[in-house]
Amino acid sequence: MVFSTNHGGSVWQNSKGFTLQVLTGRWFMVFSSFMIMSVSGASYMFGLYSREIKSVLGYDQSTLTLLSFFKDLGANFGILSGLVNEITPPWVVLTVGGVLNFFGYFMIWLAVTKKITKPQVWNMCLYIFIGANSHCSTNTGALVTSVKNFPGSRGIVLGLLSGYLGLSAAIITQLYYAFYGNDSKSLILLMAWLPTATTFVFLPVIKHHKGVQKANDSKTFYNFLYLTLVLAGFLLVMIIVQKAFNFTKNGYYVTSTVMLLLLILPLVVVIIEEQKIWNVKQESIYSENPPKPLNITSEMPDLQKPNASQEGETTQNQKQVSCWRDMLNPPRRGEDHTILQALFSPDMVILFFATICGLGGSLTVVNNLSQIGLSLGYPAHSITTFVSLLAIWIYMGKIVQGVVSEYIIAKYKVPRPIILTLILVLSCFGHLLIAFNVPNGLYAASIIIGFCFGANWPLLFSIISELFGLKYYSTLYNVGSVASPIGSYLFSLRVAGYLYDKEGRRQMEALGLKRKPGEELNCNGSDCYRKAFIIITAVTLLGALVSLILVHRTREFYKSDIYKKFREEAKSVETEMNVTQNKVDPAANEG
Repeated sequence: MVFSTNHGGSVWQNSKGFTLQVLTGRWFMVFSSFMIMSVSGASYMFGLYSREIKSVLGYDQSTLTLLSFFKDLGANFGILSGLVNEITPPWVVLTVGGVLNFFGYFMIWLAVTKKITKPQVWNMCLYIFIGANSHCSTNTGALVTSVKNFPGSRGIVLGLLSGYLGLSAAIITQLYYAFYGNDSKSLILLMAWLPTATTFVFLPVIKHHKGVQKANDSKTFYNFLYLTLVLAGFLLVMIIVQKAFNFTKNGYYVTSTVMLLLLILPLVVVIIEEQKIWNVKQESIYSENPPKPLNITSEMPDLQKPNASQEGETTQNQKQVSCWRDMLNPPRRGEDHTILQALFSPDMVILFFATICGLGGSLTVVNNLSQIGLSLGYPAHSITTFVSLLAIWIYMGKIVQGVVSEYIIAKYKVPRPIILTLILVLSCFGHLLIAFNVPNGLYAASIIIGFCFGANWPLLFSIISELFGLKYYSTLYNVGSVASPIGSYLFSLRVAGYLYDKEGRRQMEALGLKRKPGEELNCNGSDCYRKAFIIITAVTLLGALVSLILVHRTREFYKSDIYKKFREEAKSVETEMNVTQNKVDPAANEG
């Protein structure tokens, strides 16, 4: 009886200990990041709810495009989030993001449902800026933390997390139909509370796990990848089926339930990986012949900590060198740059310019997809299909880029910027399909542009981390994102929006009509966007040519083993952890 009781207590203690290990482990942190990112893509859904804003508030296309610019500015102006994340734990910036998200989109919902008096345009710009800016905080807290925890697998980590962000539009759309039916005003309300609630649930486990990366971590991420592909495939099939058949609310309940089960399926991988770690720990603790501890001083000289005088001397030397003087004297590529050294680097300037050219044109499609479809004569019910397809292919672009570019770099030592060049060239075909209104071309264009737009993001963030190091990655990650709103302002607002309204006014004048104050301005026909996308195609080709300069400048760097130091650091820390564990084990065994 005593043995049974003790055995039961031991089983209970083991079960409790294993559960605690899972919830505090690095793999559950990755899973939590997946969940946060999977509902953080509200900025990709502007095409779904922009029609409500335009019709209820009586905006013309230029005003609507101004809103989309502030949405892009908010979603990518995350330098403050990056600086905060440099000096605080990730939960701080995640909390800020959750609050901003709810406030911004909730105020937009109040305006669209006329629960408050019609706001001024600048009020709406502020609300959508705040709501979208929350994504900078959640992305910084979840994505940057994961990259720092797994620096040797950053390509696939960025691809996976960015992929979940790309899928989020399709995920939220399925939940929206299940919860609210076809009420696009309620979609805005869903975007207000769902990301905030998800962030608050998982933020306690998003934290840094220093020096724990293992050699086989990439295999685990590939297991995550396979499960995500199943989720993306299911969503793609459901989008097609739901377009072909008239789905009821009960039908959406079923599909949403299956989707949620697939969404949490990576938790199985988490439990399997933590079980492996748990088994190793148990074998180490109860081993009768534990390994002999290593001599840290003799066998691991690199891990010795400097004494107080050495630390003081190092700090003093660092203070003597002004950061302003040092900003034009950067270290080698791949070493940790300061923020100013990275900002003033020719590599960053070239990358920034090429990204403006690429993302600017792609964002014009993402933000104006609803208006593009209607002006080209596509039925209104097809717009939701376009947006969902766009989300799926944004995901595919992020995943394929993350996996394929990592393989190409590791095997063939090809500069990662060459992939940026190819993506920019490919996106030109999508722009031309819209410009010349090829029959059913918008379906193909949404696939091409979605893929290229998705691939741009992890590619940009990977290049920044590889060229400028990870020490200030939280800030530099958000600096790179600023290219997106600049491109949106130039191409979506100043080119596409302006030319759309100009053609719309010409059509009204040709019909002898005058636009009343507060009446929305619409344009019909292929001329609405033809000139805009011809211009966008030309600029995107220019960006592709400029990116070749970065390819030339970094070719020698990418021929080297760019992840070698991270593998060595992880191996050294793992050895030190084993030494510490081995010192404790003998006492445990004797007891």
